[in-house]
Amino acid sequence: MSEQEMIEEVRQKAEPLANSSLTSQIKEEKKPREKHGKEIEAVVNIYTSFNNTIAHVTDMSGRTIAKVSGGQVTKHGRLKANPTIAIFIAKRIAETLNDLGIKFLYVRIRAKTRSPAPGPGANAIIKSLTREGFKILNILDTTRYPRGGPKKKGGRRGRRP
Repeated sequence: MSEQEMIEEVRQKAEPLANSSLTSQIKEEKKPREKHGKEIEAVVNIYTSFNNTIAHVTDMSGRTIAKVSGGQVTKHGRLKANPTIAIFIAKRIAETLNDLGIKFLYVRIRAKTRSPAPGPGANAIIKSLTREGFKILNILDTTRYPRGGPKKKGGRRGRRP
């Protein structure tokens, strides 16, 4: 048998295998993936004190998308820092972000300067945003604290009666 006859014989044996249902199933499984739109990210700056909660949403370059405070949600001044009011703040933010198609968030929490912990509204806003379907990529505490600062009033021997 010559080389060409052997090659033809192998081809004839391989043809039924190429037309089998197994290869057609493999070809059917390889479908092109649907491409999703560009994943848009935003930064949520949350300022919480024991008197108020303010949430400010910006895009990655710092332009304002939405800004909601406790006073916009409730009439009662004593409730502005309440976790329940913080949930309503988060819902208002979520409406705006859903309209713009934003799904990924970076969160920056800031408490009052020298405060050991953020106010009661910070955790409520984060929890509420995750329930709304947003993916939180990072949580950062940006609370300011003094590093010595200017000399305190009262002189060398302090305040005396």
